[in-house]
Amino acid sequence: MFDKKLLDVLVCPVSKAKLDYNVEKQELICYASGLAYAIRDDIPVMLEDEARQITLEEKEVHKKR
Repeated sequence: MFDKKLLDVLVCPVSKAKLDYNVEKQELICYASGLAYAIRDDIPVMLEDEARQITLEEKEVHKKR
């Protein structure tokens, strides 16, 4: 299981912004850069070229929170 304490020290490598943990998708999401970083075997893959672009819908849901 991903250690949520890492969220206190990890930041997006692109924007240096805070990350949100999506338990269902097992991703760390950066809304500033629009990237989602996969978590594989409990290890975040913090590589820009392996991150996926988040959708406009995901951004809108985040803004409403």
